[in-house]
Amino acid sequence: MGQVSVSINGRAYSIACDDGQEKHLTELAAYVDEQVTGLAAQVGQVGDARLMLMASLLLADELWDMRGRIKKLEEEVATVRDARSVALERTEEAEAAVAEILEKAAQRLDTMAQRIEAS
Repeated sequence: MGQVSVSINGRAYSIACDDGQEKHLTELAAYVDEQVTGLAAQVGQVGDARLMLMASLLLADELWDMRGRIKKLEEEVATVRDARSVALERTEEAEAAVAEILEKAAQRLDTMAQRIEAS
């Protein structure tokens, strides 16, 4: 089990994490510290609990927005996949039609060649 020491709003916290997650946890804590420090600059030192609550709400709002964006992107991907499937189906149909036309043309040429040879 890993152990990380982080600082948020000037206070040190020791947090346990899975081995190998130390760097990620340190980066997350730095991001939270940026949010809390930014809030403290705007509203002043209104207490750690209130600053943490406000930062949590801001981060939850950011997460909410990101989830909305992800959902929209997933819908767009589904639309593109559907369009791709339709286009692929049409391409296959067109290829089959072209193959049929070429086959008929080859048969006509063969028939013409046989007539020419017969005459």
